[in-house]
Amino acid sequence: MKFTRRSFLIGAALAGGSLSAATVLWRSASAAESRDLQIPELIDARSHGQSLALKAQVGRTSFFPERQSVTLGYNGSYLGPTLRVHRGDDVEIAVTNSLGEDTSVHWHGLLIPGELDGGPHQIIRPTATWRPVLPIRQPAATLWYHSHIHGHTAEQVYAGLAGLLIVTDDEEKALGLPSEYGVDDLPLILQDRQFQDGSLVLPQGMMSIMHGRRGDTLTVNGTVNPVARVPRGLVRLRLVNGANARNFDLAFADDRSFHWIASEGGLLESPVERRSLTLAPGERAEILVDFSDGRPVTLETGPDSSLPMMMGMMARASNQVGAGRDLLVRFEPHGADMPVARVPDKLVAHERLDVSMAVRRRRFVMTMGMGMGGMMMGRGTGMLGINGHSFNMGRIDENVSLGDTEIWEVSGEMMAHPFHIHGVHFEVLSRNGSAPGIRDQGLRDTVVVQEPVELLVRFSQPAVTAPFMYHCHILEHEDNGMMGQFAVR
Repeated sequence: MKFTRRSFLIGAALAGGSLSAATVLWRSASAAESRDLQIPELIDARSHGQSLALKAQVGRTSFFPERQSVTLGYNGSYLGPTLRVHRGDDVEIAVTNSLGEDTSVHWHGLLIPGELDGGPHQIIRPTATWRPVLPIRQPAATLWYHSHIHGHTAEQVYAGLAGLLIVTDDEEKALGLPSEYGVDDLPLILQDRQFQDGSLVLPQGMMSIMHGRRGDTLTVNGTVNPVARVPRGLVRLRLVNGANARNFDLAFADDRSFHWIASEGGLLESPVERRSLTLAPGERAEILVDFSDGRPVTLETGPDSSLPMMMGMMARASNQVGAGRDLLVRFEPHGADMPVARVPDKLVAHERLDVSMAVRRRRFVMTMGMGMGGMMMGRGTGMLGINGHSFNMGRIDENVSLGDTEIWEVSGEMMAHPFHIHGVHFEVLSRNGSAPGIRDQGLRDTVVVQEPVELLVRFSQPAVTAPFMYHCHILEHEDNGMMGQFAVR
């Protein structure tokens, strides 16, 4: 079956029509039912001869009992398997397109040449197979992969084309961090989705373009109201904000502390004790949580801090996730008492980027409202951009020299924007002229900006035959022009 927007509408019709009082009552009752947290299958490259296979396909998924939705997935009906690769290896991944429409697969956070990056230029046509060989040369980190076909990224990711990509190395293994996948090392892909009578629907219209698609229901690994049974000890959570647009302001219901140990680029130099953590779309974090007290506890998210006040009021009026704290996942410790958990004092040493080596400063402003007529008609084409230009596949916006370090100053209009740069790691130098905060630690590939943020960027990967992208990671903004591209020679 070919996936189209119409598939969503058919799914909604099968679910039972308009949003009635009965629908709201049914949704409330169904949402109260707990379900076991789904853990994506783990596929280790070394166990498969460094040759992996993904198939992008259409399927049907039951998010709620006795209700099915038209969805997309890799090797399944929704989301994809967790891929684990090892530093120093070369891994072939054969990606076959069974969707009936174009797609691509971006390896978000992987430091590889532009022609392997899986952005808009690496189109996979229907029935075709793309076979990149990925050189894994970076430290251990939690990455992810997702569709990046221009103009339809938001729809395809919303429907399920995303999965986790874990890089491991010997230095990380020597630390003795929790590492039993699915037991004390849990992947958590955080998303919000809109449902009608229990079936997934695709929000349309001006608001979906302006502030991105935001849902009325939270999911973790595609599970609504999940429960995870964990050992009574130290547990590692790999958190990925896989939502199209919303932020997750994370904290435990009992206000327990946890240790933040990794950002997008990998492990921090030392753990940071925290009681809350905010993730914008595309951002990742790893945390260690001590469950040795045996008490069940929920991980919650607060109101979406990325929306301006007026947009937030409109979102809540349209039945999106509300103004209070919402449950993401409930953890239930089990098993025998474990020894008191110990968090390492030190993690890894980083070779810091040197600001004195910066050879150039560039400025980028993410602009909105460039084509208000298109916005009012519910179309976004050309209304969003960067530095006043909407994305053009045939235009190289910036040219960078391989091996150079630069300062990029980035700001955003009207609201906070998660800014992602392909093919690089960067450090945050300043926010609005002041020193960066604790949350800006570590190597990054995605960062939230509104007021000016200075980034120190090193370009270690070539992009000659195919450019890298930089863009807002609110996927509807990206699809509608808030993206540029750069060559590295």
